[in-house]
Amino acid sequence: MKTQKRPWLALISVGVIFLLYLPSVAVAVFSVNDTKFGLSWKGFTLRWYTQLANNEYILQAALNSLILAAVSTALATILGTALALGLDRAPWPKSAHKVIDLIINLPVVVPDIIMAVALTLAFSALRFFSSLFDLGLGSLIIGHVTFQISFVTLVVRSRLATLNKETDEAARDLYASSFYLFYRVTLPLITPGVLAGAMMAFTLSLDDFIISFFAHGPESVTLPIFIYSSLKRGLSPEIYALSTVMLLATVILVIAAERITRKIA
Repeated sequence: MKTQKRPWLALISVGVIFLLYLPSVAVAVFSVNDTKFGLSWKGFTLRWYTQLANNEYILQAALNSLILAAVSTALATILGTALALGLDRAPWPKSAHKVIDLIINLPVVVPDIIMAVALTLAFSALRFFSSLFDLGLGSLIIGHVTFQISFVTLVVRSRLATLNKETDEAARDLYASSFYLFYRVTLPLITPGVLAGAMMAFTLSLDDFIISFFAHGPESVTLPIFIYSSLKRGLSPEIYALSTVMLLATVILVIAAERITRKIA
């Protein structure tokens, strides 16, 4: 049967893509517009990027965001992968799977504001026992890891579900130890899922505002918090430049991760 062509579907797709990327394109255009106020075009310039590079407050916020994203992603990837392996390979009773799935999915579906309030209360109580839970970069890392673990676990579990259990049995028949089985068989097979989960955790950390707003300290301002604070004083072309740089960095990260994943898979 010959497939009927529907040009209107293509038009709808183009329209949706246009609406999806129109705000990002507008931000990029205004980041090179030679006017500080207003929406009219006054000519091409790169001075906002120069000012951005010389703004120590923005650079410190960017450094805080990168450190936070890198450390929290590393911890969440390790813990989330271990949790996924434990759930997939351990002999859990069938009745426990629904409860476990509910526990893992809760941080994904629960609104961020509820997570943020819960973390604030928890940090307030834990500060009586240790200064490690004072608001700052440490509390930000803990807060981000709490929701990143669920995303990493779900992605890695979906990868584990596609693997053939006979592979492990064959390795055991060849007298492979538990460590050798994990390092030379299981880990290479789940690496695409681990990288995908890590990339998702990293982007979620860079993008997070609500939890960061509740868990940050005076010396641990992240880029989303800095941008929010800047909006109170009015939009600056430096914010447009910063948003464009973040967008380009995210695109490069996604393309690089996709190519690496394809090579490994």
